[in-house]
Amino acid sequence: MTVVSAAANPEAHGIMALVDHSRPWYKNRRIVILNCWIFLLLITSTGNGFDGSMMNGLQSLPQWEKAFDNPSGGKLGLLNAIQNIGSIATLPIIPYINDGVGRRLTVFIGALIMVAATVIQTASQSVGMFIGARFLIGFGLGIASNAAPMLVTEIAYPSQRGPLTSVYNALWPGGAVVAAWTTYGSFRIQSSWAWRLPSAMQALPSIIQVIFIMFGPESPRWLIGKGREQEALETLAYYHANGNKEDPLVVYQMEEIKTAIRLEREVNDNVGWTTLFRTPGNRRRFRVILAIAFFSQWSGNGLVSYYLNKVFDTIGITDSNTQLLINAFLNMWSLLWAVGGGLFCDRFGRRTLFLCSTAGMLLFFTLQTICSSLYAQHGKKAAGDAVILWIFLFGSAYAIAYSPLITSYTLEILPFNLRAKGFTLFSFAVSLSLIFNQYVNPIALKALGWKYYIFYCAWDAVELVFVYFFVIETKNRSLEETAILFDGEERARELAIAAATKVGMAEIGTGTPETSSKDEKFSLHQTEDVAHMS
Repeated sequence: MTVVSAAANPEAHGIMALVDHSRPWYKNRRIVILNCWIFLLLITSTGNGFDGSMMNGLQSLPQWEKAFDNPSGGKLGLLNAIQNIGSIATLPIIPYINDGVGRRLTVFIGALIMVAATVIQTASQSVGMFIGARFLIGFGLGIASNAAPMLVTEIAYPSQRGPLTSVYNALWPGGAVVAAWTTYGSFRIQSSWAWRLPSAMQALPSIIQVIFIMFGPESPRWLIGKGREQEALETLAYYHANGNKEDPLVVYQMEEIKTAIRLEREVNDNVGWTTLFRTPGNRRRFRVILAIAFFSQWSGNGLVSYYLNKVFDTIGITDSNTQLLINAFLNMWSLLWAVGGGLFCDRFGRRTLFLCSTAGMLLFFTLQTICSSLYAQHGKKAAGDAVILWIFLFGSAYAIAYSPLITSYTLEILPFNLRAKGFTLFSFAVSLSLIFNQYVNPIALKALGWKYYIFYCAWDAVELVFVYFFVIETKNRSLEETAILFDGEERARELAIAAATKVGMAEIGTGTPETSSKDEKFSLHQTEDVAHMS
C-alpha cells in the first residue's frame, strides 16, 4: 500500500497520511467487500425511516382509520410514540449487550426481534395488538440501531469513515421513500391489506440482516478491548491492507487503538455512567451531543415526519391521494439532500454543514409560518401553496446536516470506552424528544393551528446560536485523533508518539513531524487544534 506524503496532500495528517490514494476504492476488492458489509448495517436506518413515514401515510388511509376507530389527539400520539417508548426500554441494557457480546451479534438480536414484531403488527386485529407490536418494533430497533452505526464507524476504511457513518443516518429518508410509495400504492386496495402490506414490508431490511450479518466483520476496537488482538489485526489487515499485517496503516491503527484504550482505562478504571460527565472533556462532549440530539427532533421537522396530514389540513389540502403523493415526493427530496450531505461531509466539514442547515431551517420555517398565517386569516390559496414550497426547502435544509451527521458526529467525538454508553445517552435524548413531540404535536396543532409554529421559529434561532459557539470541526481525523480535540494536548502527544513509533515513523519530540523510512512526511495537527480550542 502506498503511503501518501503530507507534501503531496496538504490535507493529510495523522492516519490520513497513511491512507492508500494510489487507486480508487472501488478498484480495491477488499474495500468493496467491506463496504458491502457496511451497507448491510446502513439499512438499519432505513427501518427507522420506514416506520416514521409509514405511520404518516397510514393516517391518510381511510382503511387504517376505520380499522382503529379514527384515532386522534392523545390516542394518535400514543400510536406514534409507542415505538420510541420501546426504544427507550432498551437503553438500560443495550450498552452492556453492545460491549458484552459485540456489535455484530447485537445487530442480529435487534433484527430478529424486529422480524417477529412486524409479523405481529401485520396480523393485528385490534388497536391494542397494533400498539404492542409497535412497542416491540421500537425495542428491536433500539438494540440494532445502537450497535449498527457503531460498527460502521469502527470498521470503515479511514478515509471513508466520515461519509459512510454519515450516510447511515442519511438513509432514514430512504426507508421513508419506500414506505411513502408503498402506502401510496396500497391506498387503492379496498381491504385491510391497504395498511397490512406496508406493515409487512417493514420487516425486509431486518430479514436480510438476520440472514447475513453474522458472516461480516466484528469491530477491531471491540476485539482489542476484549484482548483478542490477533483477530483485530487480521480484520484490519484483510479489509484495509489486502491482508498485509505489516502495512504501516494497519500497524498505526493497531497501536493507536491499543494506546487509546489503555489511556482511557488508566483514567477511568471503572467506566460507569458518571464517567460521562466526570472530566471537562467529557462535559464538553455531552453538552454538544445532548444538544444536537434534541435539535434533531425539535426543529419543526417532527410535524412533517409524523403529522404531515395535519399540517396539510391547516392549509386546505384534505384529499388523501394528494397528501400521500406529496409525502412520497418530499421523502425522495430529503433523501437526495441527506445522502449528499453525508457524502460531502469531509469536503465541506461538519461545522459548516450544521451552520448552513440550522440557518436554513430557521429561514424556511419562518416563511412557512407566515404563509400558514396568511392562509388561516385570509384564505389566500397562493399562501397555502407556498407552504408546500417552504416545507420542501425546510426539508432540504434539515437533511444536509441533521439527517446524516447527528449519528456520525456523536460517535466520532466519543472515545472507545465511552462510545456504547455515550451513544445510549444520545439515543435516550432522541427518543425522549420524539416521545414529547409525538404526544404534544397533535394536541398543540389541534388547539393552536398555525400559531404553534411560532414556538419552533424561536427555538430554531436558539439552535443557531448554540451551533455557532459550540460545534467544532472534526473532519479528516481518525476516531482517536478526534477524541483528542476534547481531552487535551498531553493525551494527543502520547497517542502520536506510541502510534508513530510503532510504524517506524521517527521520534516525535516537539510535535514536529519527521520523515519516515521512505523519506515521506505526515503531520499530526491535533495538538494545534487542542491549543486552539482552549
